[in-house]
Amino acid sequence: MVERRAPRWSELRELVRTRPRTGDATDRRLARAVTVGDLREIARRRAPRAVFDYTDGAAGREIGIRRSREAFERVEFRPSVLRDVSVVDPSTTVLGRPSALPLAFAPTGFTRLMHTEGEVAVARVAERVGVPHALSTMGTTSVEALAAAVPGARRWFQLYLWRDREASADLVARAAAAGFEALVLTVDTPVAGPRLRDVRNGFTIPPTLTLRTVANAARHPHWWVDLLTTEPLEFASLRSWGGTAAELADRVFEPAATLADVRELRERWSGSLVVKGVQTADDARAVVDAGADAVVVSNHGGRQLDRAPTPLEELPAVVAAVGDRAEVYLDGGILDGADVVAAVALGARACLVGRAYLYGLMAGGERGVQRVADILAAEIARTLQLLGVPRVADLTPDRVRLRG
Repeated sequence: MVERRAPRWSELRELVRTRPRTGDATDRRLARAVTVGDLREIARRRAPRAVFDYTDGAAGREIGIRRSREAFERVEFRPSVLRDVSVVDPSTTVLGRPSALPLAFAPTGFTRLMHTEGEVAVARVAERVGVPHALSTMGTTSVEALAAAVPGARRWFQLYLWRDREASADLVARAAAAGFEALVLTVDTPVAGPRLRDVRNGFTIPPTLTLRTVANAARHPHWWVDLLTTEPLEFASLRSWGGTAAELADRVFEPAATLADVRELRERWSGSLVVKGVQTADDARAVVDAGADAVVVSNHGGRQLDRAPTPLEELPAVVAAVGDRAEVYLDGGILDGADVVAAVALGARACLVGRAYLYGLMAGGERGVQRVADILAAEIARTLQLLGVPRVADLTPDRVRLRG
């Protein structure tokens, strides 16, 4: 029999721990997030539904993005033990220059919609961390303004080819004059994908005040106050806009683009040329033959053609086809540093992340983006240690396999 007794205060006192309240509400909120998934939940609570769904959603039935996540879930690591991993080196080179992590911040459109600090906040974090940042054609900060705000950052400019070819050429010239090191041509968007969440939410650019949005504003007053008391939301590269994101894309983007456009850009652009949206080995060969220095194996985060090839599954074939002539990157579904390690082991030079940092931006502005970068960096380092791999450069395909 166990004899019961009342605990003494002197014994309980050693067990009681109070957490000091440090920083402001944003710092405390972000400190509670230990994964990108945690930041996603904070973002979901803090942003209006239409804004969160624009970031979180994908095309059609959203099968493509689910398959991308499921592919990472099927990853099985094959670690080595008794290796000295007291210090690991997560750095690599991207387009011939050092990158502190095998990461780049992907181009995202309408970024100030998630938080009015927008692209400048994201680029500041990229500069501090030491990774590239890509500004979107559909961005809400101009190439000139971003260059002035983060002169030391590695700045890439993402280009959609427009029906108005003169306007496209002008954007390229402005990016060159502003000192952007790389041009990222996105080729998987001849027309907009069917983003049904946006349709059901009545999502427009800029947000329109309807009975639904006014009711939603009552639940997210901080977001609306932030939007309405800062500079108006504008697209830095567009003269006019309005309507849904899909209507805007269909009105502006060029569905008649061909490989000849890649060759023409190669002749005009003296910096590095990256082609984003490659989904087969054959297309990878074609764009590298046309002058691309790098390709991004990408299905646009599942936001264009639903049930398109899953990037992680296509990666080895693309690396085998062009990896000796061009750098190969991957994006789509990356929410964990272990995802990045798996992709690099399968042959990617680096990964592009977009949704992940947008969750952080919605959760806490620039500090939220920094929290995402810190989480991913820590996860990459710990995964390397547990794999028994001291350097990103030592990752090889035998370290990982896809189950099933």
